[in-house]
Amino acid sequence: MTKYLCALLLLLPLAFGTAQAQLRGHGGPVRALAISPDGKMALSGSFDSSAIRWSLERNAAEQVLRFHGSAVNAVALLPDGRMVTGGEDGKIAFWQPGAADPVKLFEGHTAPIVALAVSPDGKQIASASWDRTVRVWPVDGGAPLLLEGHAQNVNGVAFMPDGKAIVSVSHDPQIRVWPLDGSAATIVTLAVPLNSVAVAPDGEIAAGGADGKVYFYSANGEARGIAEAAPTPIIAVVVSPDGKRVAAAGIRGSVAIIDRATRKLEHTLVGPGLPVWSVAFFPDSHTLLTGGTDRMIRRWDAITGEPADGVAVGTPADPLASYAGDPGAQVYRACVACHALSADDGEKAGPSLAGIFGRKIGSLPGYRYSDALTHMDIVWTPETVAKMFEVGPMAYTPGTKMPEQTIGSAADRQALVDFLAKATKR
Repeated sequence: MTKYLCALLLLLPLAFGTAQAQLRGHGGPVRALAISPDGKMALSGSFDSSAIRWSLERNAAEQVLRFHGSAVNAVALLPDGRMVTGGEDGKIAFWQPGAADPVKLFEGHTAPIVALAVSPDGKQIASASWDRTVRVWPVDGGAPLLLEGHAQNVNGVAFMPDGKAIVSVSHDPQIRVWPLDGSAATIVTLAVPLNSVAVAPDGEIAAGGADGKVYFYSANGEARGIAEAAPTPIIAVVVSPDGKRVAAAGIRGSVAIIDRATRKLEHTLVGPGLPVWSVAFFPDSHTLLTGGTDRMIRRWDAITGEPADGVAVGTPADPLASYAGDPGAQVYRACVACHALSADDGEKAGPSLAGIFGRKIGSLPGYRYSDALTHMDIVWTPETVAKMFEVGPMAYTPGTKMPEQTIGSAADRQALVDFLAKATKR
């Protein structure tokens, strides 16, 4: 029916009870997060192949960026306000706020891009890819610097504070510090694959391991310590701007807050989404954003380990409360995370369903559809929506990026379209 329709087989995840504690809009796991230096804006990337620019003052989506053909695995923000997205498609896109299309593309990687980093002066972008390379791109154009040597997927990249070197980590499992003057890299080989890396303001390296530990090294390869973060693999690591804390996100849905000086665990944030794919500190080094598989972005107090505004995890926030008892609303329930029913509900990762019946497929103004959908002659009616869920989207709308799924019960299909007829009237 649309490019990103949430799986109808799942219930809407439990969420915080106030807007201040969460941001909803993505139709898939939140894979990447970045926060602007002034703390007013965030950028998120998702497996739903979109990125979203958020106002952290209004707690609302301001722009949905759609270009990549598949997952957006990495995002970054430049000092001048431009946004950068890196995709599973191997492309890097530059965006101006408000622009419908990228203003510039960097191409060269031959496998998914999984991490991006911005140099301290904002003049270079470093990218890590599963093609086993790192590339350093001049923002204003020019040939990238190609860094080769890793024997497996490169999973993380970061600039050193002086901007004269970058550090990368890989599944091989190595930490490599690459001087940008072309001199030999410093190489440290560990015993476990490494999934993420961050660099503290003083140049200390923090690398997240597949064994649930965070490994600390100096820029010259000297071992500085190990912190026990979780019993399962660490997916993402970030250092607070003041250098005092490390947040390590894990595959089991928790985030460890580590005191960097002592290497000791201060808190474990429980309930940010299973697993937690992304973390980012605010400039105040006090507040943390997390993005998880439940498609939500949550805000935390990293000092106390509590959800922002003291809101308890697990409080139901049900946007379908006014449709209590409606069987069609229950079928639709998961879709509300990525599709608005009303034109007044704001931007979400998927197109609004307001006025869906009578609308030609792929025709909602302002939404970037798959090319295949824009050339189809289907008009959405209760009958065509029901038919699509009877036979499955791949059969009914070939070329769609919607997850393959069917609704086997004719009664459930009828309940869904009856609900949409009521809930999506303009």
